[in-house]
Amino acid sequence: MSADFDFSDSVVLVTGAAGTLGSAVCDAFADAGATICGADLIGPENEDFALDTDRVDFYQGDFTDEEDVSETVDAVVDDHGGLDAVANIAGTWRGGTPIDETDADTFDFLMDVNLKTMFLTSKHAIPHLRESDAAGQGAIVSVSARSSLEGGEGDGIYRASKAGVRLLTETIAEENLGEVRANAVMPSVIDTPMNREMMPDADHDSWVDPSDIAETITYLCSDAASVTSGAAVPVYGEA
Repeated sequence: MSADFDFSDSVVLVTGAAGTLGSAVCDAFADAGATICGADLIGPENEDFALDTDRVDFYQGDFTDEEDVSETVDAVVDDHGGLDAVANIAGTWRGGTPIDETDADTFDFLMDVNLKTMFLTSKHAIPHLRESDAAGQGAIVSVSARSSLEGGEGDGIYRASKAGVRLLTETIAEENLGEVRANAVMPSVIDTPMNREMMPDADHDSWVDPSDIAETITYLCSDAASVTSGAAVPVYGEA
């Protein structure tokens, strides 16, 4: 069952917007009438760019770099008069080796892409989200992971970075009670072209469609979730 949301008066920033999940989130908010500002490191010339720029105002930048984040958030606010919601979608997976065989560069990369982007975007968005009157208050939704709930073999750094997303989400919610709601979603395996290529023999029918996760993110930013903050919501279905 699908639900209808009205974001016609809302400005929404989506990071990692050019990827499969990010573009699905942009589509969901656009379908709900929002003004969508999509940000990503890669631009339209990249073959992996999945974003429909006819529906989204695109801002290219490196969201592991604080100056880029600050300039992009300021540009969004200047261009559209405010900011009402943020979806921190930027992220990636790396794994396959135990901790004692994992390069420090892999640690830095995953912490940067999965956790630092979420931290910097939230940091610079929160002052503007506090001024939002859309859906009662500003909202942040970030992508954690089901695997962040426990340790596991071969991808410990990824799990740790996504656990950090959950903990920062809880902290932001606590620090901004009554002003900005912050929640996370926890997917397992998302049905994306990259995952299908990496796991060709898996049961793809059990994987979760990005549009279903996008619908949950839209809900969490809506006034229907006005009493929900600090949550980590499972979105893994049977995956």
